[in-house]
Amino acid sequence: MGAARAAPLSSAGPAAAAATRPSAARHGAGRTPAPRPRTAARPRRTESARSEPVDPRFAHGPLAVVDAAEGEVTAYCVGGLVLDVSARSLPALVEWALGEARLGQARLHRSGKDADPLVVLTAAACERYGLPARLTDEERLAGRLPESHRAVRQLKKADWMLTRRGLGPWARIYRPAQGGRRACVQLCVPSWHALDTRHWGEAATLPPADLARVLGTYAARVLTPRGSTAVTGLELMTALHPPTRAVKQDDGQWVSAPNPGALTEAVDCAPCEAPDGHPLLAHLPRFHQRTPAEVLREEAYDWARPLTDEECMRPYLVGIDVNMAFAAAANRTVVGLGAPVHLHNPAFDPSLPGSWLVDLSHVRLDPRLPSPFTPDGEPPEGPAWYATPTVAYALELGHEVCPSEAYVRPEHGPYLDAWYTRLRDAYIATMADLGVTSALAPEEFLAAMETHKDRDPELALVLAAIKATVKGGIGKLRERARSGWRPGERWPALDRPTWRPDIRAAVISKARTNMHRKMLAVARATGRYPVAVLSDCAVYACDGPTPLDLLPYRDGKPLPGGFRIGVSPGMVKHEGTQSVLWAEGLREEHGDGLNLARYIKSGRINAPDEGE
Repeated sequence: MGAARAAPLSSAGPAAAAATRPSAARHGAGRTPAPRPRTAARPRRTESARSEPVDPRFAHGPLAVVDAAEGEVTAYCVGGLVLDVSARSLPALVEWALGEARLGQARLHRSGKDADPLVVLTAAACERYGLPARLTDEERLAGRLPESHRAVRQLKKADWMLTRRGLGPWARIYRPAQGGRRACVQLCVPSWHALDTRHWGEAATLPPADLARVLGTYAARVLTPRGSTAVTGLELMTALHPPTRAVKQDDGQWVSAPNPGALTEAVDCAPCEAPDGHPLLAHLPRFHQRTPAEVLREEAYDWARPLTDEECMRPYLVGIDVNMAFAAAANRTVVGLGAPVHLHNPAFDPSLPGSWLVDLSHVRLDPRLPSPFTPDGEPPEGPAWYATPTVAYALELGHEVCPSEAYVRPEHGPYLDAWYTRLRDAYIATMADLGVTSALAPEEFLAAMETHKDRDPELALVLAAIKATVKGGIGKLRERARSGWRPGERWPALDRPTWRPDIRAAVISKARTNMHRKMLAVARATGRYPVAVLSDCAVYACDGPTPLDLLPYRDGKPLPGGFRIGVSPGMVKHEGTQSVLWAEGLREEHGDGLNLARYIKSGRINAPDEGE
């Protein structure tokens, strides 16, 4: 049995460190490991990554980063724990992860499943277990090793199976469940680009102990990663609302039954909610372009307008960005749980989730604000399909709405509330570790945000992954087909209960109308209007360089219904400041349609999309 050694205290905190000490004694009993040089995890301040009680089945945490050096294999776990790995082959490593390693994570819902152990292989460990340190161009394009590869054949010979995605950057190695017990290990290979730099930054280049800390903190606060941040965001929904639960019948037998409030089965969407190429649209001509009266188009804002003469006289453009905008929109949003019901000439019911065919072209608002009904901010020109929050907002603005058609979902509930709460708590805890708390005054908050990523660069990676989990999870609700698919054919995601484009549309609709509501409140109080809006970022011409010069406060309190500076989801932070001369120069070169919100942070038009 491999020996365990406790490295200096790291992100796990005192509780986890205390839990590792008896483990080390047990694993090391009767055996004196040969001395060898090693790099220990450097000491860190205490954090709340694993402050909850440790499940004895998963005493060593949810994951291990396995590295190889000088002929020996070492596993770095959360809390600074280091294990010797005796496994000499990939099948043996899987057996080790399921037994001796004591890895995993307890379920988040009583009817859910415990998270499978996650084994992260460094490039050196890949070579030690017969895997390539890097994938070839052909393998990267395929997303997996070929079936003929020796490692794949080894697994099959040992009666281990792989899912359809095969042995790739994220692999699931399993045997069919026996007696209700799962035998499954998740494999992650960073050197095969498992950790997308857009979401994980440079996490793949971290030393093993530091990578274990980053992934372990994310696992403790969100969920053990099971793929990309988008995949994990979707898996988190299922983990918090499992589709089935155990029910005891009158005869005393336990059976599986649908779990109330969950997405229990795959359902077809409404035709207007279907993306192009969906089987429901197979009857349409091949190159048919659907009109707004044929397709639901709820997307985030991408709108800009020319500056007025008065705005050109102001020296600054200030961008503000809504924290976790899609998560905030998901909170308390009632979404459909079952199949849609088709109605003709229905009375609009704002409490009923669905898609509504409504003519809102009669609604005219100040052109200095984007229309709340369209992603490009242009007023609608006729009947169009809208999600419930959009139509409800038109009603809130005092306009009459008369749907001619609808697809509604009588079975509904706040499916995403627990998902929001979990991700909100993860975000707030990580921001607190980075020195940004809800107790800070607006001036202190803005100052802390200037340097929060420098305070602990590794936790800044966790923060980026949490935010990517929100956006990716919502986007994954309408996962598109992949290569090799032909229009009109079904694709695998359609058979998933969580393939729900209507839920995605409802969240984005609410996020967009939330933005408009707050921009309207600012306009009414100050006479200031945005010059550009991109998703959850709004840019204003301003006399000063900070959001404090933009957002109105009365008696030290923010304007009711407007933007508020702070750390919580739905509040805003400073996205960036540029000069009005900078904006005019860009638009002279690239045209008036250029969305300044896209470049307000870096000031460079060729800068990568920096998101939140």
